Amino acid sequence: MLVSFLSICYNGVQSTVFRRKFRGASPYKGDLEDMGKVSAFLKRKNVLFSAKRYGIDAMGAMAQGLFASLLIGTIIKTLGQQLNVQFLIDAGNFAQQVAGPAMAVSIGAALSAPQLVLYSLIAVGMAANKLGGAGGPLAVYFITIVASECGKIVSKETKVDILVTPIVTILVGIGLAMLVAAPIGKGASWVGNIIMWATEQQPFVMGIVVSVIVGIALTLPISSAAICSVLGLTGLAGGAAVAGCCAQMVGFAVMSFKENRWGGLVSQGLGTSMLQMPNIVRNPRVWIAPTLASAITGPIATCVFHLEMNGAPINSGMGTCGLCGLIGVWTGWVSPSEEAVAKGAAAMSPTGFDWLGLILVAIVLPAILAPLINMVCRRLGWVKDGDLKLD
Repeated sequence: MLVSFLSICYNGVQSTVFRRKFRGASPYKGDLEDMGKVSAFLKRKNVLFSAKRYGIDAMGAMAQGLFASLLIGTIIKTLGQQLNVQFLIDAGNFAQQVAGPAMAVSIGAALSAPQLVLYSLIAVGMAANKLGGAGGPLAVYFITIVASECGKIVSKETKVDILVTPIVTILVGIGLAMLVAAPIGKGASWVGNIIMWATEQQPFVMGIVVSVIVGIALTLPISSAAICSVLGLTGLAGGAAVAGCCAQMVGFAVMSFKENRWGGLVSQGLGTSMLQMPNIVRNPRVWIAPTLASAITGPIATCVFHLEMNGAPINSGMGTCGLCGLIGVWTGWVSPSEEAVAKGAAAMSPTGFDWLGLILVAIVLPAILAPLINMVCRRLGWVKDGDLKLD
């Protein structure tokens, strides 16, 4: 859809020629020349309508931008709260606040945007992320691509480039954000509504639905942490969400160890499974193993260990990212968050059974289940060597 949207201008130029051809008339030589000029112009501006460029390169870059801002900020902030170091808390807050600009600049860099376009995307990313709500990262992704390509088209085409390029990039990006960011956010919130519905069901059903959906959201270019925060997701639903996120992160980290070794294990297991999105776009079947693993660990968390996450709701959507999900469970045991207390949670002394459940659900089971399921996928020919290799 995105490639088609960005191709509309080019297709418009082609349409005249096609209409003449369908009516039985030969296209004018001038039409063909115009088409060639448009193609040459877009090529010269490095505006290439490519599924790889938009679906793989841009998405992979966005994941890195999200990690370098929101996710790493949450890790630093959580560490500061645990150590009672105000400097770390403040640093984490600042990092979280620039998530939109960080993602936008990362995407622009992946699209080889000129400097003036790249710098202008800071404002675009901030607007898209803010207006997109829980779907902020997804809004930033789509809007930044359009704004970046439009900025590249006008870049260095006038003698007042220092005015024209930033104006076009910013107005196109922010204008588009005002039109579509909120609907994109509502779409992400729709996912949250499913989670809210799931929390009202029996623990077994809830465990599967919540674990799978939040785990998928963690890996997609939407913010599972933001969704969980907006919904105030705590209690058993929070525990299921933690299970799903851990299944994705630990699952991808362990089952791709052959391709990515220790660097990949750390970047995915303690960073984000979103790094695998380019590979998922190439071959969606690589997603089967961690998703099925989350469908198994979710109900184990809710029905067997009655695992609750009563820390800050954002931790429900963090998984093993900086161990924030696990820390959220622990802080919820000893000092529940205000949101959890409002829903009836109370401080408790965790037993050995509680600790066993947390370790099994968050780390051990995903590390075993995902590789085993992926082994079956390999034998079926659905996944092959190199499919999980990080760029």
